[in-house]
Amino acid sequence: MSLLPALSVVCALVLHVCFGAVDAHYSVPRKTVPYHHELKLFREEGIFNYSTMLVRDDLGVLLLGAREAIYALDINNISVRKAEVYWRVTEEKQRECTYKGKQAEVECRNYIRTLHRVNDTTMYVCGTNAFSPTCDYMTFANGQLRLEGKQEEGKGKCPFDPFQRYSSLMVGNDLYSATSINFLGSEPVVLRSSNLALRTEFKSSWLSEPNFVYMDFVDESFESPEGDDDKVYLFFSENAMEYDFYSKVAVSRVARVCKGDMGGQRTLQRKWTSFLKARLDCSLPEPSLPPIVQDVFLLKHKDWRKSVFYAVFTPQSSLSQASAVCSYSVSAIRDIFNEGKFKTPVAVETSHVKWVMYTGEVPVPRPGACINNVAHKLGMNRSLDLPDKTLQFIRDRPLMDEAVRPLTGGPLLVKRGALLTRIVVDSVLALDGNRYDVMFIGTENGYIQKAVNYAGEMFIIEEIQLFENPESISILRLSSSKGLLYAGSEFGAVQMPVSNCSRYESCVDCVLARDPYCAWDSSTEQCSSAPSDNAVQSLEGDVIRCPLPDPVSAVDFTLVPGNNIQLPCQLPSNLARVHWRFSHQTLHSNNKYYIYSGGLLLFNASESDSGMYACDSIEQINSRTYNQTVVIYNLKLTPGPADEDNSSPDKEGENSANHRPNTAAPEPVSDNPLAPENRSSTSRLMTLQVTVALLSLVCFSLTGVICWMCIHGQWKCSKFAKSSSQIEEQRQSVEYMHIPNRTSDIKLLGAESERPCSANNNHSGVDFKRNGGHHFTPMANISSLDGLGYINDESEI
Repeated sequence: MSLLPALSVVCALVLHVCFGAVDAHYSVPRKTVPYHHELKLFREEGIFNYSTMLVRDDLGVLLLGAREAIYALDINNISVRKAEVYWRVTEEKQRECTYKGKQAEVECRNYIRTLHRVNDTTMYVCGTNAFSPTCDYMTFANGQLRLEGKQEEGKGKCPFDPFQRYSSLMVGNDLYSATSINFLGSEPVVLRSSNLALRTEFKSSWLSEPNFVYMDFVDESFESPEGDDDKVYLFFSENAMEYDFYSKVAVSRVARVCKGDMGGQRTLQRKWTSFLKARLDCSLPEPSLPPIVQDVFLLKHKDWRKSVFYAVFTPQSSLSQASAVCSYSVSAIRDIFNEGKFKTPVAVETSHVKWVMYTGEVPVPRPGACINNVAHKLGMNRSLDLPDKTLQFIRDRPLMDEAVRPLTGGPLLVKRGALLTRIVVDSVLALDGNRYDVMFIGTENGYIQKAVNYAGEMFIIEEIQLFENPESISILRLSSSKGLLYAGSEFGAVQMPVSNCSRYESCVDCVLARDPYCAWDSSTEQCSSAPSDNAVQSLEGDVIRCPLPDPVSAVDFTLVPGNNIQLPCQLPSNLARVHWRFSHQTLHSNNKYYIYSGGLLLFNASESDSGMYACDSIEQINSRTYNQTVVIYNLKLTPGPADEDNSSPDKEGENSANHRPNTAAPEPVSDNPLAPENRSSTSRLMTLQVTVALLSLVCFSLTGVICWMCIHGQWKCSKFAKSSSQIEEQRQSVEYMHIPNRTSDIKLLGAESERPCSANNNHSGVDFKRNGGHHFTPMANISSLDGLGYINDESEI
């Protein structure tokens, strides 16, 4: 073997091993659905920040809050506006805001941040109002949306800063909110606004520069043998107090308070007596700082003990591009708060405070506990009756020692590339009688990842592009009754169905999608979300009940000796690998063939290359391997120069279209084969060989650096993505190509079948489509790189 192929093989081997090891833990969507205009979109010119939503199934509207505007949109089609109301800041408020150093046209506007249901026709709405938060009541009746003009102080209910994370929740007539209570954003608070208002203690041991993300209510008093109270759970991140680092390190937390809390009599007056917090654990497969919680969704169950929190985590270091989803049982969180050990601060020699597990005696009633049967037996029926010893303990030690572990022991899903931002979860009843939790996860580049966990196996059914241009998804809401998902971003809102079963055109494709929403209806021969009794569905991906597919018709194509020919093959799944056959023999990349994810390149075609070429898709599903023939080409030798001149590309493409099922008619890209007198000279070949050999040496020398970065978790697939994400913007049509035999113009097109980062089933021509996220153009594998050897033989040029 000459120097060039040897270096190429070694370079590819090291890269393949390196990236294969890095990406072994990351999920890949089975299908990628590009943006299409059938999605329902709402946006208004000059209005931005569509980041607040309230689904009102009873009123048939989606209430959408944006900058200085609130819309009532048709819940079935949000592109239809039913009503709107504008809530703009006054010139005086805007002027005061700018005097304080804020930007007049950005921060000094009124961003709607709170929308809650009060009764059948009334909502409670709050806005930042040019850093002067204000709240009001709003009604929707007779098709009209109207602010009642009963404005009240919004401090503590709504953030001052429109870009600061916060959360709020309406329980009965009480508003629970977690935000900052001052203009500078330096005084965080968890507040209950009611006849008896309560708030957190202003101490760093309670809240240390937090970012609030989610609140929800759990009715734990229902059928509770302990006589427990209902709870409000809060998820946020903050600076860790328990770690000894030279710099600040953020951690994710879950906290809770009791609904019946009334504060203390002397200690903790008008403060929470039940505020407890614990660290959330969600470990990524690569070494990193603790990931940060970005969004949470509570999937409620009739038995609250079986309710589950789903949380999205992203890295706090730019060295990692891995996001994760972890799930937490309400029961597990409750057990840590009710039975776990506390952390306590202790002074050490270096004059700083260290937090360690508390081993002393715990007062009775238990600090932080709600008023339950134990308290009642002691004659304490309200938190106001709690002894100072219990209240002083919880005032100084609100942190639990043990972290909350994920329900599955680790992340449900780990995704590399565009960071995950928001999550909602739907419970779906499949034909097997079981319920499955389907996750819809938004990303920072405007995609939805639709994923489900099957007995410990994480499966991403598909990823769907919601916005034509990359836009971070800032809010997700779900209407299970309507089967619709709503997403908001800076520039608009989009509605999509939870499933589009018609996307799967065959029984095999419908079953292999493993979508619990979809089944193959044998009576209508369609993939449907409302199938008949004899429908076919297998969430394990077993297609045995599907009828045998029709045989694939061969596509005739003229072979011109001396030309390079490209045969495209579009795989039906990102998880599939390609397998080529010629005359019942398996093809491999060598000096004659180059196999890549988008098809096959045949170099320097000759008479012996005529015959049948078949492209197979091989997909591994659980322990089964499914083999599907995608396309067959029949390469026929051209009768002669005269006949070749009389055969136009258009005519040839027209004839081919009659034989190829379900695909566009192919057309030759070039009808001007390079004449022998125009081929490369020996000196030109030698120059090319030396140049490519030098580039290979550079590649080889850099490989060690790349792998070192891989091992230390410092490599990001996104660094390779820019070229592929730019290529995907202009996708080529699927064509058969006669490529002139000019060695200097041949480019390395990509991998054969193993793709380190997430793959895509939407390949055509020489385009390598990705999901718009952070991926890299695939390197050729070892076998395919042997194909570079053809340039060593001058007779083949």
